[in-house]
Amino acid sequence: MVQSEDSRFGAALGFQRKRPAQGRAPPKPPPGASAQRQPQAEKLIIIGSGCAGLSAAIYAARAGLEPLVIEGSQPGGQLTTTDHVENFPGFPEGISGPELIRNMRRQAEQFGARFRSERIRRLEFSAEEKFPRCGRPDVQKCLQGETESLWAQTVIVAVGATPRKLGIPGEEKFFGGRGVSTCATCDGAFYRHREVVVVGGGDSACEDALFLARFCSRVHLVHRRDRLRASKIMAERVRAHEKISILWNSIPVRLDGDERLASLRIRQGETSKEQTLPCSAVFLAIGQEPNTIPFRDALPLDERGYIRGEGVKISSLEDPPRSFEGIFRAGDCADSSYRQAVTAAAMGCQAALEAERSLVG
Repeated sequence: MVQSEDSRFGAALGFQRKRPAQGRAPPKPPPGASAQRQPQAEKLIIIGSGCAGLSAAIYAARAGLEPLVIEGSQPGGQLTTTDHVENFPGFPEGISGPELIRNMRRQAEQFGARFRSERIRRLEFSAEEKFPRCGRPDVQKCLQGETESLWAQTVIVAVGATPRKLGIPGEEKFFGGRGVSTCATCDGAFYRHREVVVVGGGDSACEDALFLARFCSRVHLVHRRDRLRASKIMAERVRAHEKISILWNSIPVRLDGDERLASLRIRQGETSKEQTLPCSAVFLAIGQEPNTIPFRDALPLDERGYIRGEGVKISSLEDPPRSFEGIFRAGDCADSSYRQAVTAAAMGCQAALEAERSLVG
């Protein structure tokens, strides 16, 4: 039997899909009964199974909500690509990303959370008591998946975000613990007293360069333009720092090394001349894409695709504002500032508490 991509990914993390029990066929419905089973309306559906979604599942399950977690296209989220996590509380020796995700999932399952391999393609909801499209008068939210439709009283959207990459040779080979990272805060400490590169020219790139300059021997900031897009104060700090050098009009073309990254090949945009930068790590600070495309017709998104709101509550800029009662946001699909595992987990906790309050009334 050929495994799907999602199945192989889940198996690599140690997740086992439950197989249907073998035995007698289910009894036939009695005469006059509907042949089509009416789906049960869930109290809470959590879309996403990264740190935010799993944290929400733990809190919601402990509250007796029996949440259904939709795993999505990448079960476990971005942490599953992280070789070692040192800044998540409670692990003084650090922990691998996949192991942390496995622990959180087991904890959620222990309290009654359920998991389903599905991708949500559309969310529809109504502030009215009846939602005709779903044909269910008792619920307000309808989630259209690839293989089925689901109904819920409350929903937490924790679909995360996908970091932008360069798309150059060697990037995938060294990504995730072997020299290429999208999080200087997470992985920078592994490269103390070493030479590193930051790719980008905005505030995030400048913040990463300044952060890495605290303990790295040298930081090269590679930018494709002749001026930084960062705020004036951030750009001035970077230019004035003695351990940071800026390579203007430079385009990364290749990453080289054996088991670990050893150098970055760049091309000068004006002359097309290439040079090699010896380095132990390359940190990508060229943005990320929130995984919110399936929700753009239902939820308010900002110009970058993040779900608008305050805290975990969703709100729009419309006047009068639309109601998003019973729908909450959590994690990197809502957070463009911090983007840390611990902050995503905190938002998941808050979203679960708000969902519980929404159901209790």
